[in-house]
Amino acid sequence: MPTWQQLRDVKLNEYTDAADGWGKVSSRSNADKDRVDNGMFSRIYESQKGKTADTATEDVRQLSRNYQYLHTECGLIRTALNGLAAELAAPQKKLKQALEDAENLKFTVKPDGSVEYPTQSSVLAPGTGAAQPGAPIPYKPGAAEGIGSGDANKGKAEDIAERIGDAVREANEIDGRYAAVLRKLKAPPGLTVDEATLVDAAADTKAMQQAAGTYADDGRIPQGKSPKENADWWNGLTQEQRDEYATLYPASVGALDGLPATVRDDANRMVLAETRAQAQMDLNAIPKQPQEYIQNPSGQYPAVIKNPAWREWDDKYGDRKAQLDRDLKGMNAIQERFDRSGRVERPGERPLPEAYLLGFDTKGNGHAIVANGNPDTATHTAMYVPGTTSNLEGIGGDIKRMETLWRASDNLADGQSVSTITWLGYDAPQSIVKDAPFSHYADDGAPKLNAFVEGLRTSHEGERDHLTVTGHSYGSTVIGSAARQGHLDADDIFVAGSPGMQVGSATDLDVPKGHVYAAEADSDPYLKGVHIPYVGDDKYGGVNIPFVTSDPVPDLGGWGHAPKKVDIDIIPSFLDGDGGSVVKPLTPTNPDFGAHIVATDGSRGHSGYWDNGTESLNNQARVVTGRYKEVTSQ
Repeated sequence: MPTWQQLRDVKLNEYTDAADGWGKVSSRSNADKDRVDNGMFSRIYESQKGKTADTATEDVRQLSRNYQYLHTECGLIRTALNGLAAELAAPQKKLKQALEDAENLKFTVKPDGSVEYPTQSSVLAPGTGAAQPGAPIPYKPGAAEGIGSGDANKGKAEDIAERIGDAVREANEIDGRYAAVLRKLKAPPGLTVDEATLVDAAADTKAMQQAAGTYADDGRIPQGKSPKENADWWNGLTQEQRDEYATLYPASVGALDGLPATVRDDANRMVLAETRAQAQMDLNAIPKQPQEYIQNPSGQYPAVIKNPAWREWDDKYGDRKAQLDRDLKGMNAIQERFDRSGRVERPGERPLPEAYLLGFDTKGNGHAIVANGNPDTATHTAMYVPGTTSNLEGIGGDIKRMETLWRASDNLADGQSVSTITWLGYDAPQSIVKDAPFSHYADDGAPKLNAFVEGLRTSHEGERDHLTVTGHSYGSTVIGSAARQGHLDADDIFVAGSPGMQVGSATDLDVPKGHVYAAEADSDPYLKGVHIPYVGDDKYGGVNIPFVTSDPVPDLGGWGHAPKKVDIDIIPSFLDGDGGSVVKPLTPTNPDFGAHIVATDGSRGHSGYWDNGTESLNNQARVVTGRYKEVTSQ
């Protein structure tokens, strides 16, 4: 517990100087982690094989985890020291003012905080009196009006003593808050960071949030603001403040559209590492699953029955284990993408660029935004919106599609930089039959898509880049909804396997005329008819959707050529109710829609549009790099 003398003498600049030192260690650790993640894994891939490669990879991952932990913990120590200095400034100022007042009045402040003063009473002989902090103060100015005092100095001394006591009490409260957290910020000898260590780091962060809430309040982080407003807030902070907000509130900072990609990546990687560690620990804590089936102990039919122990285990742990398995599969896929940075798949190709984690959480079915290359510095950027059944568990396939598109685009970019982004920033429908016919998934995701695109524009450095938004299946519906509901600030739109886009014409999609491209493979089963004779609309209680049965497309009574702001349900193509001819809504590959219908030679099925060597992939790369004259038509 500090005394008033210690509070008076403490040099707060020593705390801030020490904080600067810890901040430098934190920053160096982060830079070292980036060097490990973006260089060492590719070297192992190139030079090692088999068990040797596996062992080396795990060693490098351990090194990366160590640096991640140092980055976090040293950043927390920096924040604690800065917060302590900032908060102690007010009580120290209050104390020094009280001491100055005492000196001017020729009072003496005693070591215990009491104030000795010369008496001024007409009754008492000249002498001295003492005022104690926290003692009754009948003569303190304003505290007992109408009573009066026979000694004017008594009230003044009591006021000074009370201010000294208040300052010390405030300092003690502040010191206690930060000391409790700082005592926990230490690592055991021989640092080897495992899941428990990272979970402990997350707990340290939460404790520091509470301790430093006055100094760095999360209420100051923008909520529901535009990307430009987010960027203005960030740019108005000092570098030290930015570092502290990113350390204390990584999930909030990492989710802010408009902030630099490097900032969001650092914050989200911290969240990923700690979330992944917690999920693995939770999974490890679940007891081993008993054998599901056992022989019937009665010896009667059936010979095999469900194990009662398994039923009990499944009731208690089954759903939780399944969710943890799904989350870890997605998080591991993201980590594996980090590990592939710098890798060359085929001779003559450039190494895969650094990955940037621009968004991440495990809410609902999970969300992730992963970029190949820095979109803030890229000349050409393509972002991809996946469709039905997309979730965190399956993010690995969507990430690899954008790796493939990056390589194809980079080969055509003539040395210009390219960034490709997997944007799973919305809640995609999880069932083609039960969910995909309804529009609310697209309508809810569209504002998030617009905000992310606006954020890319806001954070981009230098001249405006060339931005292509691509969508697969229901992802194309999200793109159409984004243009219908607001403004989608893209230069080109490329959709593949689209069931419809909530608009009746390519001219409704915000991009310049002639810059909408659509691909539909001949073997795409989802666009060749599924027997669903009726589709219920979740907003209006159920409606029959009009379809097109001839070509050219007739006027669809407001649906096929719907105005931009009309709410429309989009569904795949269907067989008619008798199982006969195909009936089809106005999809982007219908000539009447007005998009460029591109060739898809080599593409197979609903997910083959990104297969190497296909004309669909080649045409996407041509659009992404602005080589429009080379795009081939269907």
